[in-house]
Amino acid sequence: MPAKATPLRDQHLACGGRLVDFAGWELPLHYGSQVAEHHAVRRAAGVFDVSHLALTMVSGRGAKTYLRRLLANDVDRLGERIAGLYTCLLNESGCVIDDLIAYRLADDRYRVVSNAATVDSVHAQMRKTARAFPVTLVPEEERVTLAVQGPQAMESGAAAAATVLGGEFAAELAALKPFNAMESRGFLAARTGYTGEDGFEIYLDATTGQALWQALLGADVAPCGLGARDTLRLEAGLCLYGQDMDDSVTPLHCGLKWTVAMEPSQRDFVGRRALEQLADSEDLPVFKGLVLKKRGMLRAGQTVRTPHGPGIVTSGGYSPTMGASIGLARVPRGAYADCEVEIRGVGATCAVVKPPFVRRGRILVDAQGDSEN
Repeated sequence: MPAKATPLRDQHLACGGRLVDFAGWELPLHYGSQVAEHHAVRRAAGVFDVSHLALTMVSGRGAKTYLRRLLANDVDRLGERIAGLYTCLLNESGCVIDDLIAYRLADDRYRVVSNAATVDSVHAQMRKTARAFPVTLVPEEERVTLAVQGPQAMESGAAAAATVLGGEFAAELAALKPFNAMESRGFLAARTGYTGEDGFEIYLDATTGQALWQALLGADVAPCGLGARDTLRLEAGLCLYGQDMDDSVTPLHCGLKWTVAMEPSQRDFVGRRALEQLADSEDLPVFKGLVLKKRGMLRAGQTVRTPHGPGIVTSGGYSPTMGASIGLARVPRGAYADCEVEIRGVGATCAVVKPPFVRRGRILVDAQGDSEN
């Protein structure tokens, strides 16, 4: 089956993008240099086409009550704000079907933004839970979603966007706090991202999205692909579905306990009972960062050896900012500063640290694992 294309496919080709199949979508891996794109986001500004993300509009008088049942985090925390909430969608066993953002819009409508690779299982769970509520679920297609990220994203990026979206856009966006959003003239813009840098993500129609892409490139915002997106999120200590978590683990196993709202105690969200049974378990692993202290490369699936038993690397790769190989790992609880990761049958020493490794361009953990966290 041919891969789906975003409305920006021709623009990617015109920029020299190398297109690959990702979760059934044809997306740019890079535009010539993954490392250069990574540095552009850390030092200036870059733009990602993330139009493959699945968008579902939730509306109706039962929308809020429905989402409070469906999601592990509580949309009631958003109050009356137009804002986003990062959360997990769980099954009855408390395991992660997907991680996603739910945005509260005007008139108590909500937009759920989930991963492309999980769209079938997410929609199945959403429809199943919706049977008991007066809600309408409408998938949104032929939309453009852009992520503009970097220390200059709010200056050069927002200014370029204002030429397409209106002169007040930059000022209105700059006034927003993290995870707050603005909805106007058919678009939604939010102070969110997946890189550990400042910036915004914007959801809009295909025609306006194409114009915005060109305006951003005209302002020297670098086009960036999947490769840089992965190294940036790894440095930022952000989880990737399918590696750091999936439907075999709970949020308590992958550093996402903070996304679960156990209060108020009467909110009976899907998976709650399973998480309550696990909450006090001494066998729960912890989610840590690793820094390789020698030459080599950390990769997902490698075995971790610790004084308290084995663990596993869930994400790994090269950090262009740090100049070292880093990873995320699920490991046993206990006090230990170092561990060994089995690389090609040989144990390689790694420092065990608290992620993130890099935030807002600042290195928080050096190449030897010494941490400022």
